Amino acid sequence: MQNASPDPLRFLRFTMDSLPIGVFTVDANRRVTSFNPQAETITGYSKEEVLGRYCGEVLQGGMCKTQCPLASVIRRRTPLVRLETTIQDRNGKTIPVSLQTAALLDDEGRLLGGVETFQDISYLKSLERDKAAFVSMIAHDMKSSLTIIGGFARRLQKPAARKDGGKSAQYLDIVLNETERLESMIQDFLEFSRLETGRIKLDLRPVPLNEEIERLVTTSQLQAEHLGIRMAFHPDPRLGTVTADAERLRRVFRNLLDNALKFSESGGKVTVTTQDADAFVRVLVADEGVGIEAAKLPRVFVPYFRAHDNSKTRGFGVGLATVKAVVEEHGGHVEVESEPARGSTFTVHLPKAPVAGEVPA
Repeated sequence: MQNASPDPLRFLRFTMDSLPIGVFTVDANRRVTSFNPQAETITGYSKEEVLGRYCGEVLQGGMCKTQCPLASVIRRRTPLVRLETTIQDRNGKTIPVSLQTAALLDDEGRLLGGVETFQDISYLKSLERDKAAFVSMIAHDMKSSLTIIGGFARRLQKPAARKDGGKSAQYLDIVLNETERLESMIQDFLEFSRLETGRIKLDLRPVPLNEEIERLVTTSQLQAEHLGIRMAFHPDPRLGTVTADAERLRRVFRNLLDNALKFSESGGKVTVTTQDADAFVRVLVADEGVGIEAAKLPRVFVPYFRAHDNSKTRGFGVGLATVKAVVEEHGGHVEVESEPARGSTFTVHLPKAPVAGEVPA
């Protein structure tokens, strides 16, 4: 026995209510005739509150008083494809939205009203702002490094500098340091780009994690001493090897150590701890630095986002994003706990076994 065909009007209502975007319809006078659940979520109004009201009173859109999109399509009887504007929710908060509108016509072409779909694009707008700030920062810092390199290279060309071996060595050190900084910056961007586009293949091998991290901590010791920061490493002696891409794992912990030192104050301490946890291993990188506000914690791994945007801290918001991407490529995950003025702890969870579908070389 075949199932009876669903009632077309009920089916249409179910479809509209299930859409992941805000949808509402109006009559020819732009009075609201339907309002789906996602429209309720975005605006904060219930369907019962808005039915029969003028649409401009509900959405208070950025174009309502100048060139209402619904009025335009109803008048012209042609659809308006994708437009970015703003609306206000019931609490007065301005929300950027992407919307599309169309006139509703019956089979004979008579005007019934209009329909508008809209989607909250606050996150996309925030990402655009972060990217714009990122481009500005990288241009400024690259120019700064190149200016320093060029300036000291010109000094080295002068006869006085060539005669003074001490000054020549000092100038060369500065040039090399800035060159290495540029090289590291570019490497971070290339690595992050590869991870975003899925164009990397992990070179999985047995990695003695305690040894690798101890080597990185020792390498960071000189920088820590210069900053007046103590470093400590507490390895779990039960920890053996993990199956991982050693070079990319080094980049993960190098970024976390650099981050911990960058946001620590003189007299503080950075502690690295490894822990054996059955099928996983945990690596904790803890500092006693400036910490991160609770509201910013969910975004610390978002590309181009910087929790501390000031002139004292260099960075472009791709280091922690790269950490997250590399760890997840290994089948693990990374967490952060932080409190302003109390420091931060980043915890990396890595599986001991190979990533599913991969065979160690």
